[in-house]
Amino acid sequence: MEGTPDINTVLTNSLSPDATLRNAAEQQLTHAADNNFSQYLLTLVQALANDHTEGHIRAAAGLALKNAFSAREFARQTALQAKWLNHTDQDTKTRVKQLSLETLSSSNAQAGQATAQVVAAIAAIELPRNQWPDLMNGLVRNVSEGTQHQKQSSLTAIGFICESQDTELRNALIGHSNAILTAVVQGARKEEPSLEVRLAAITALGDSLEFVGNNFKHEGERNYIMQVVCEATQAEDSRIQQGAFGCLNRIMALYYENMRFYMEKALFGLTILGMKSEDEDVAKLAVEFWSTVCEEEIAIEDDNAQVESSEQMRPFYNFSRVATNEVVPVLLGLLTKQDEDAADDEYNISRAAYQCLQLYAQAVGAAIIPPVIQFVEANLRHEDWHNRDAAVSAFGAIMDGPEEKVLDPIVKSGMQPLISMMEDPSVHVRDSTAYALGRITEACSEAIDPAQHLEPLVRSLFNGLMNNPKMAASCCWALMNLAERFAGEPGASQNSLTPHFNQSVTNLLTVTGRMDGEPAVRTAAYEVLNVFVQSAADDSLTAIASLSTVTIQRLEETIPLQQQVVSVEDRIILEDIQTSLCSVLTATIQRLDKEITPQGDRIMQVLLQILSTVGGKSSVPESVFAAISSLANAMEDEFIKYMEAFSPFLYNALGNQEEASLCSMAIGLVSDITRSMGERSQPFCDNFMNYLLSNLRSTALANQFKPAILQCFGDIAGAIGGHFETYLAIVAQVLQQAATITAGTDGSYEMFDYVVSLREGIMDAWGGIIGAMKTSGKTGVLQPYVQSVFELLNTIANDANRSEALMRAAMGVIGDLADAYPNGQLADAFRQEWVTTMIKETRSNREYQSRTIETARWAREQVKRQIGGTQSVMQQT
Repeated sequence: MEGTPDINTVLTNSLSPDATLRNAAEQQLTHAADNNFSQYLLTLVQALANDHTEGHIRAAAGLALKNAFSAREFARQTALQAKWLNHTDQDTKTRVKQLSLETLSSSNAQAGQATAQVVAAIAAIELPRNQWPDLMNGLVRNVSEGTQHQKQSSLTAIGFICESQDTELRNALIGHSNAILTAVVQGARKEEPSLEVRLAAITALGDSLEFVGNNFKHEGERNYIMQVVCEATQAEDSRIQQGAFGCLNRIMALYYENMRFYMEKALFGLTILGMKSEDEDVAKLAVEFWSTVCEEEIAIEDDNAQVESSEQMRPFYNFSRVATNEVVPVLLGLLTKQDEDAADDEYNISRAAYQCLQLYAQAVGAAIIPPVIQFVEANLRHEDWHNRDAAVSAFGAIMDGPEEKVLDPIVKSGMQPLISMMEDPSVHVRDSTAYALGRITEACSEAIDPAQHLEPLVRSLFNGLMNNPKMAASCCWALMNLAERFAGEPGASQNSLTPHFNQSVTNLLTVTGRMDGEPAVRTAAYEVLNVFVQSAADDSLTAIASLSTVTIQRLEETIPLQQQVVSVEDRIILEDIQTSLCSVLTATIQRLDKEITPQGDRIMQVLLQILSTVGGKSSVPESVFAAISSLANAMEDEFIKYMEAFSPFLYNALGNQEEASLCSMAIGLVSDITRSMGERSQPFCDNFMNYLLSNLRSTALANQFKPAILQCFGDIAGAIGGHFETYLAIVAQVLQQAATITAGTDGSYEMFDYVVSLREGIMDAWGGIIGAMKTSGKTGVLQPYVQSVFELLNTIANDANRSEALMRAAMGVIGDLADAYPNGQLADAFRQEWVTTMIKETRSNREYQSRTIETARWAREQVKRQIGGTQSVMQQT
């Protein structure tokens, strides 16, 4: 770094709070690295290794050195690693590694910590390539023979190496498992006199557990590891205790099948003791141990329910059920440790206990009920709000797990006392009650009696929503669950919500109309309004019509607000309001259907104004498009009068490949509009087809867009009938190319799903095209493509990887083809055995919906008629 200030000065400045000094120093370091990389590395490692330099400067040197090898972005990381591998001479590499290893013994903690990061960064490059074969053994030797500082830094380095997520490194570490385990277990023993060494060791052990699977298979080694970890849970230093319980969590998640002996002998008692620790961080990790147990046992039961033979079943020891009567009371006690000043997202011991209780209910089902109900009854009227809060929380926590029929009588008897808790003097209790009611309305809604519970429940939830922002989110969630629960059958004149509908809408309009209120509360209340509209019975349509007028008016009032936006926060709030109002408008249009037509002009005017004024990278256009889609579906071909004004916005969105979600929305909107307007959409189809074909060829858009585009071709064909002949040749070519894509035998799940959805799109496209050509008397132009359609149908028939939607679409195409050539022209093709088998399999599949089965039956009738025809112009494929 010749011609630059002294390296220590540069490193000091790189840590400066003064941005000018810091940026200048960072630029000097970058320039030095670009100018002479090897010299740069040597200068830094010498600064790091210099025992006469202050610790913070050595730490800065270590950080700069680590950053020369590693970065968070994958592309930059790859480039930096290549620089070390291909553009650094061997002498420099050797010197950097040698000095780094020597610096691990430094008595300066900052230097040791920084050096551990440097060693780990180089190891990430070299270990997968077998270029530092003696590293792990050297670190082990440091732990067994080195000074306290050397032990600590070496263990820290091992931990950093093992916590890497790099796949190649993780695979390479399996071969070093013996060395890793020797070092970390030796450092973590209770006989180790240095608490700092023991802490570094237990931390490294936690990071290395995934790589020592082979060691865990051997009983002797496993016993020793477990002994060391269990003893560490009893260490005097709470940091070591935390590390030990963290290790137990990972061990349970990785090696459940080996844990039966240790649960019985030690872990059961140690973790219950840990949950009662006065150190909250220790207690949380001990609670999380039982959360891990429950998660593992839930997953094992799910897996075992799907295996085909008993040999494939995973060991299942029912740890959670056996421990229910000891663990659950401790969890319930921890629920009373709430901190009234805690932030909503703060993870403390009571929240850890609540999460564990939820998992416990899922793991053990009805066994959770007796201890919880006993606790609820003892604490629901307690004078201390902590106990009342814990009681209602516990009641809600167990709603997802036991069978509904078991919970039903408990919920029925508990509803009135719980609703009364919505009037508790403590806002914490009221909020927890609202959340518990949300849990009940989601998981056990059948137990709610509309005649007995609905009126006081709705009233209390609205009271909470309108009067306390802290409770609003929970109240909104419960209200949405209630609306969905009591929606009744579509088209019914009344449902259980009807008596409460008008007042509910009034309340929600009051909350959403408060411009000085919490934005999050307003957004949540609009979501409730949306669900109430969707769930309303027909007797409420008059009120919904009035609501649509209010919604349009509120949208109109947002237009001038665009000019008043002065900050990013203002813009976010305004866009949230516009998005919420568009969602409510969409719901009202869908419910009113053709009755919305008189308001169509006003709706389109305000929506077009919003599209004209909203800024780039906004989510508002997507919600506007959703409202326009609903309006087009409602107005059908009358929507044509808006197309001249709207089409430029639609074309712009179709061509906006940078905003993928908006482009996707636009593709769906083309399908909706063409289906709604029918032949009247033809003047716009040239542009639609150009954009859609361009998107198909684009490398900027993900493959997931392609099935929707292919389906859109079918919708356009169905809309404009014989006019689609103009596009037939190019679209047929696209469909034939798409049909050649397969997942292969070793494809990913994502690829299998993509191929299925792509084939659905192809079938939907052919269905629309065949129908269009048939109704316009142009089936002759399809003749060159019929064989390729049968080839894809045959591929689908022989592929086990298929969905119900694909089979329904395939049945539709088979029936459409047979119907399009009524004189038996395709009889030979339809006589093939696989066609009959495919239809029969679909028709007789009891898991399929009735409309799929009906489509297969219709296809069978069309094929019978085809085979019964006289003329045959197509040779068997």
